Amino acid sequence: MARLTDHTPSPEPAAQPAAATASADVALRPATWRDIETLAALDAQLFEHDAWRERTWWDEFAARPRRQYVVAVGAAVPQQRVVADGTAHAPEASPDDADDREPSAPSMPRTDGAPHVSANGHPEHILGYAGLDVAGSTADVMTIAVTPEARGTGLGRRLLDHLVTAATHAGAEALLLEVRADNDPALRLYERAGFDRLTVRRRYYQPGDVDAVILRKLLKETR
Repeated sequence: MARLTDHTPSPEPAAQPAAATASADVALRPATWRDIETLAALDAQLFEHDAWRERTWWDEFAARPRRQYVVAVGAAVPQQRVVADGTAHAPEASPDDADDREPSAPSMPRTDGAPHVSANGHPEHILGYAGLDVAGSTADVMTIAVTPEARGTGLGRRLLDHLVTAATHAGAEALLLEVRADNDPALRLYERAGFDRLTVRRRYYQPGDVDAVILRKLLKETR
């Protein structure tokens, strides 16, 4: 199932350092077990109804190499936490993060060392992430997400292009995805990238009875 965040810029987002938001200054690297806690926290902010909890992320990572995940990272923004409305809050002024959903599954122990650091020695700040499932000649986009402060920088398209390249190198002939019919920015992004609409799954996303649009991009001619 493909999940894509809205890639339109948030209205009047809080100012961020250029190094944290310029796409050219953002590096892509494979996601690791050490990223799971952060990915689950970001998912809870970015996906209102279908966020993946830590247990789901552990299951996804356990399915590698069939599953492939990548994160987009920049230098960490000190003493700030960016929330889903695009504003940055100092820790002491953060709003209550509690919601009425069931608590996440307990996190599993980390096994591969300290948090990642960037080339300049500062802790990394995850600005986006994407995932792919490759099974034979067909691959599926699992998720693409961009944090509010990185929207409008081309990072969503960069992550999508990475998935297309990874699927092609893995031998897939087609890349499939499904997206909410009411997510116009996502649909525009995919169609600009060469995806064609195949069909619609009626009332697929719940709650809300939102249709899912199925799209496909043929890859064999890009090899």
